[in-house]
Amino acid sequence: MIEVQELTKVFHQKVALEEVSMRIQPGQVFGLIGPNGAGKTTFIRLLNQIIAPTKGSIKVHGTSLNVQHVRSFGYLPEERGLFREMRVLDHLVFLGKLRGLSKFESNKAALDWLEKFEITSWNNRKISTLSKGMAQKVQFIGSILHNPEIVILDEPLSGFDPLNVDLLLEQMRNFKAEGKTVIFSTHNMNSVEELCDEVALIHQGKLVAKEHVLTLRSAYKSGNFKLRFRGSKMAFAHALWTWFELLTCTELSDSVYEAHIKSRGDYAFNQVFERLSEAVKLELIEEQLPSMQEVFVKLVTHEK
Repeated sequence: MIEVQELTKVFHQKVALEEVSMRIQPGQVFGLIGPNGAGKTTFIRLLNQIIAPTKGSIKVHGTSLNVQHVRSFGYLPEERGLFREMRVLDHLVFLGKLRGLSKFESNKAALDWLEKFEITSWNNRKISTLSKGMAQKVQFIGSILHNPEIVILDEPLSGFDPLNVDLLLEQMRNFKAEGKTVIFSTHNMNSVEELCDEVALIHQGKLVAKEHVLTLRSAYKSGNFKLRFRGSKMAFAHALWTWFELLTCTELSDSVYEAHIKSRGDYAFNQVFERLSEAVKLELIEEQLPSMQEVFVKLVTHEK
């Protein structure tokens, strides 16, 4: 577990991070979200001891953060940095040795990952000949060669095409299945919904929210429901009465409709079902939770 207490970082009287406290449980995918300049990268750099906190503390499994912890982390920085004249395999072996692996261990791990990503043909290519996306993939491999327990990724999806985004997301799922802790910052709200167990929203250097994704989405639900029913459209409209607003209603086939409604009050799922099932035969009813993008906008707007 990573425990952060009142973590604060000030740069020349500018507060980049202010008294952030949180716990990140082991074995989960944890998302850091927030606008540009919110403090996400500062938080990640503090975790990696690239910079020192002005105030506060970080503990890993109950022990104060130290060099051994950081050496064991897998860290992919937002800024990509590879030696352009080195060849891919040589560079990966070099990065593995920096993380404490022997040359043999580094070479084996590098070859295994290159084969897994189906890019062994790059082995002898110079970094300078790779596209930005290709170089990012190499740097990602370099960050996890040593089989870290905690993987920290700063904007890992930036610059990747959709196929490589899917590849990276799948690997993050694999990390979770292996019991690793994954911490990553992102602007990609779809990946947050798909992957994250918990998220923390940082805005203007402050922790605005930290919660399980489903709990956070549920907290901002707006009473929207999707339904499919069989029967009379007129009877359905009458059943809505003053309880609900009809947003859309589309006929799918003879007397089968799909509708979207909005509750005019704080009605629970079972109340919606009971009210409408008296008038039509309900075949499907789903409460529509807001997307993480919508939650993100509401939280940030509220904090301004």
